[in-house]
Formats: sequence, C-alpha cells, structure tokens
Amino acid sequence: MAKSKLYFFWVLSVCLALRIESAPQDALITQLPGFNGTFPSKHYGGYVSFEEKNLFYYFIVSERNPSEDPVVLWLNGGPGCSSFDGFVYEHGPFNYEEGQPKGSLPMLHVNPYSWSKVSNIIYLDSPCGVGLSYSNNTNKYTTDDWHTAVDTHTFLLKWFNIYPEFVKNPFYISGESYAGIYVPTLAFEVVKGIKSGVQPSINFKGYLVGNGVTDTDFDGTLISLVPFAHGMGLISDNIYEDVQAACYGNHTGPGDDCPTSVDKVYEALAGLNIYDILEPCYHDPSVYKDGKGNRSSVPVSFQELGVTEKPLRVRKRIYGRAWPLRGQLTPGTLWHQVAAQGSVMCFNDEVATAWLNDDTVRKALHAESKSIAGSWELCSSRISYSRFSSGSMIPYHKNLTIQGYRALIYSGDHDMCVPFTGTQAWTRSLGYKTVDEWRSWTSDDQVAGYLQGYDYNFTFLTIKGAGHTVPEYKPRESLDFYSRWLDGKPI
Repeated sequence: MAKSKLYFFWVLSVCLALRIESAPQDALITQLPGFNGTFPSKHYGGYVSFEEKNLFYYFIVSERNPSEDPVVLWLNGGPGCSSFDGFVYEHGPFNYEEGQPKGSLPMLHVNPYSWSKVSNIIYLDSPCGVGLSYSNNTNKYTTDDWHTAVDTHTFLLKWFNIYPEFVKNPFYISGESYAGIYVPTLAFEVVKGIKSGVQPSINFKGYLVGNGVTDTDFDGTLISLVPFAHGMGLISDNIYEDVQAACYGNHTGPGDDCPTSVDKVYEALAGLNIYDILEPCYHDPSVYKDGKGNRSSVPVSFQELGVTEKPLRVRKRIYGRAWPLRGQLTPGTLWHQVAAQGSVMCFNDEVATAWLNDDTVRKALHAESKSIAGSWELCSSRISYSRFSSGSMIPYHKNLTIQGYRALIYSGDHDMCVPFTGTQAWTRSLGYKTVDEWRSWTSDDQVAGYLQGYDYNFTFLTIKGAGHTVPEYKPRESLDFYSRWLDGKPI
C-alpha cells in the first residue's frame, strides 16, 4: 500500500513537471543581451499568427507556483502603444540601467517587484502594427475598439492551444489608460466565447484597469479635471467658482462663458507634467521652438507617454509646455482628444528603443528583424485607429460584474491625464452597495492609498503619490495590491 502511494505521488509529480515543460521549446528565451544571470523563471516569446496578422507576445512563467497561479494578460493603451512599456518601465522582470559608454545596450537587473513574482503574465503588442506585431498587408493596420477586442480574443484562443497546460489556471485581463477600453471590450468577447462553447474554454475570473479611460463625460474636463485641479490646489477658489457658475449652473447646459472659464483652468495648468503633477516636465527647445522662438507644430495622435526618470529604469520624457492647447477646449473634451488635435508633446525613450531595435535582442526574443516587423516604437505611428468607437464602458462593467467577474479599478492619485476624480465618480455611479467603506490601505506599514469596496466584487483603489503608470512610480505598493487582490485577500 505504501509503495502504491509513493508511486501515485511520483506519477503526479512527473505530470505536474510535464505540465510546465510542455510549453513550446522553440519559443523559450534562454538569454537576453544586457542580462548576466539566471532568469527567476522561464520566459517565452514569439508570434501568434492569423488573418495575415502576427501578434507578438512575451510570456513569463510565475516565479511562485506556475501550475496554480493566475495567467494575466497585460495591455498598454494609447491606442497604439506597446506593452513593452509595461515590461520595461513598470512591472516587468527587469530593471534597466543605461548602458556605458552612452549608446551601448542597457544593463538589466532582476526587478524585485515584478508582477511575475505571483502570476504568469503575458505582455501582448496589440493591435496589429503596434510594437513588434506586424502584417505584410498594411490594410491590417486600420482598426478600432471592437476589431482589437476580437483579434485579441483570437490571439488568446490560439495562445492557450499553444500553452494548454495553463488553460485551467484562473485568467485575468489587465491594462492601463486606453486599455480602459481594451480590457472591458476584450472581457466581453471572452465571456461571449465561453457562453457559446468556444474551445479552449478560458477560465476567466476578472480584470484590472489602471487610470483607465472609461466614459467621455466622466473622464472629461468638467467632471474629472476641474475638481482634480481644485482639490490639488492647482487652481484658485475664484477660478473654480467661475467654472461652476459658467459650466454647471445652467440647467439647459453650459453657458456661453464656459469655454472662457475653462480656459483659465488650462492657463493655470500649463507647464505641468500631466502624467504626474509632482514630477518635472521635460522640455526640448530644439523640438518645440522654431527659429523665431515660437513653438513648432508637430502633429501627433494621443500617445500613452508615462512618466519619470528612475535610477534603474532610465525613463526620460519630454512634454510640450503649452499642452493642452488653448482655444480647443469644450466641456466634456478628453485630454486624449485635445492631444490629437495638435502637437503638444514628445518623448524620448532611448533605453527601450535602443534595446528593442537591436538585432541581437530581437533574435533572443524570437522577434522578426526590423526589415520585416519594422522598427519598434513606444507608440506606433503606422496604425490607423478609430478611438472610442465602442462608446462608454460603464454598461460593460455592469454587465461583467453582475455576472460574477471580479474587477479592480485603480488610480494613481497624482495623474492629471485620467484623474482619479472622474474614475471615482463613474465607479460610484454604478449604484452598487458599499461593502467596504472608504478607508486607507497599507504597504510596508505605511498608508499607500485608499479604497472603497462595492457589491459584486467591485473595488475602486487609489495609490498615494502615483502617476498615470502606477507601477512605475510605486513598484512595491503595486505588487502588494496586485498580489493581495489576485489571491483574494483583503487589500
């Protein structure tokens, strides 16, 4: 009998080992230029191809318990920004130190706050044409919210067929900024597929959204930005009261004086780093001024640009001083929409750009060369995207949470791009019963932010002192709330 038990446990251990080892070995990443050490867990990279589209992913096996830990998909927003933004600058497995001498490849160090500490995580460049994802048919670079959701769902189904050992793991979708659109629309497609019996059946459990775009009214100037600016002491009581009277006081809608009153808000905010009001705003006169000393116009689409310089992450961002543009403001206008109307900001991500465009790095990642997949850009200039084509996300959040899917909506409380004030307002508008009254939450015995828990496993959480890309500013605190929430523990 004892021998039978020993044999059973031996067979079980072999099966569990094979379960992790069955991932495709030709996708295994064995080394990365700039890193001299042993990976904390297994890494995989490559393409999932369909309909002339080739979507690139980087998959990190959990450092804790791969066979039981959740599989989490990470999506950066934009629309059109690469999820290597999250990989390099936020919660990926490495911290990046600028190479020496200048111009050489960066040096990589293990990130003690990587989200792969507690989860299997997929970084996906989506939609097609973003990051390392590409197509030989340029028509595939025209897309919108729903086509992106459908394509990402197709990617997931094919990915789980390639990695069947993970199909039973709990699955979560996560992302930030414009991924506030990506995440709920993709979740809707995944749930629709589960209900219709599409195989493989994804074990979807819930989703996380950080500083996410949700609804044009709630994310707009009047509901979101003005209360944020006033609460943070960025505008005076007089300016705030003028906006209140001109834009909120008329029951038939904003009065004629509303644009002028709002313009005073933007005058007060000029020169601030919109992604974190506490951080420096970098300016480059050679980019923003012409020969007469005036700011030049460089057309750009809204790009998810991130934040600050960190000792090891080496992030340098440059923002236009006059952003957002005066004279283009109407009540309800999104910051993202304003940015798309003019040329107001630029960025310089030298480390990520140099690393991901290096031939040896691409070979190590199993990514195609620049001659095939194109140069890596933080935010793609080659896609054509119809933004906000899916409308407000509030009905999707209601639909998903009422069906029992967990949701964590988190905000860095010093982000002025998608201020927490608008997010707090729309989460409250759902009308759910409060089950965990507004309170602080702690990390390392210090107050790290605040949260309010609602019925249907729906939580709104703030991270104190963080900007738009929360894990970049507060890596330890981010791993804390992430791991507790995934494990179903109180935050």
